[in-house]
Amino acid sequence: MNSLLNESDWRHELDWLDEQGDAMLQLVEKLANINSGTFNLDGLKTVESCLTHEFSKLGGDLSILESRPQSSINSAGKMEQQALGDILHISKRSATKKKILLCIHMDTVYSKEHPFQKCQWLENGYLNGPGVADAKGGLIVMLYALLAFEKSPLATNIGWEVLINPDEEIGSPGSVHLIDEIAQRCSAGLLFEPALPDGTLVSWRKGSGNFTFVAHGKAAHSGREFEKGRNAIVAMAKLMATIDQLNSTSEITYNVGNFQGGGALNVVPDLAIGRVNVRIKTVEQQNQVEQQFADLVSLANQSDGISLEMHGQFSSPPKPISPGVAELQLRIKKCAEILDQPISWRGTGGASDGNKFAAAGLPNIDTLGPRGGNIHSMDEYLIPESLAPSAKLVTLILLSFANEA
Repeated sequence: MNSLLNESDWRHELDWLDEQGDAMLQLVEKLANINSGTFNLDGLKTVESCLTHEFSKLGGDLSILESRPQSSINSAGKMEQQALGDILHISKRSATKKKILLCIHMDTVYSKEHPFQKCQWLENGYLNGPGVADAKGGLIVMLYALLAFEKSPLATNIGWEVLINPDEEIGSPGSVHLIDEIAQRCSAGLLFEPALPDGTLVSWRKGSGNFTFVAHGKAAHSGREFEKGRNAIVAMAKLMATIDQLNSTSEITYNVGNFQGGGALNVVPDLAIGRVNVRIKTVEQQNQVEQQFADLVSLANQSDGISLEMHGQFSSPPKPISPGVAELQLRIKKCAEILDQPISWRGTGGASDGNKFAAAGLPNIDTLGPRGGNIHSMDEYLIPESLAPSAKLVTLILLSFANEA
């Protein structure tokens, strides 16, 4: 890649980014101080408005699209639909032969009731705040990389599409249809989940599936007619314990994450709900889990008076290192060499929208955001001095594609 890009192709753009660190940090802090938990539609709308203003500076075609509602099992064991936030989509030069996807989410795991709402500075100079790394920082890295790229005369050689979705933290149920569509139009994907604190990027990811089990029994008075009852909690507890025991025999991980059921203590409970998250590394393991769960449900339904059903699926398939991903890794390594940025890789059990783009056929790298850590906790932090270098790396990646077109 060094031989394909001359210094004159990138010096002006990267020098400009060197001057943008403070502006980038101010925007990250502004966005992180706006709660945009996945189900806080008002907060998401406020963030969307800020992003619309900033991304309109790119001069592309900007659209605000409706998400599809999320279907889920409620506490009564019934299927319900829940509205999700809007999707922000921007594209430029869509008629060009080569187009690059850039994607990151605007939602966070912190609800509007969560105590973690505002940013604060830590003694080590890091910024602590809700979503500063995952993924308000990534939004700003993506924005400024595109602003720098658009300053280059090479930019006209390729097109790009930006997808900013409001539901990644729950598996992108309302935006996955757009992920599938965009994957067919683009040549490669750049996603902006945070890099690890030391700058390591993610090479492969496990797949993830969420499953909800609903057990129905028969209510009865626990003193007068106990024998007529069929205890749904006991049936569900046995099932959840069996699923948990599967962890000792496989590299697959089964997390029993939520259990609901029961009411008055003098009533045999007739409803129980168990929710499980599963992480798998291969499609073969996915098939194995699906068969295991089908067999366990069938066995539970042989119990007198117990009816058990399962809902859910693997919404994020495994993301292996495909040949297309390996090519992207080499491209990124060569671009990083221009910047004297060390690059290392490791796999992770966490899933992202990168899994879905990969499953739809689009090779992608999904940790091109700034460095940060302790995500999904009140200790989440961003390393501010990584903002501009991350944007510089992405700008070089885009220029390398444009130089080849």
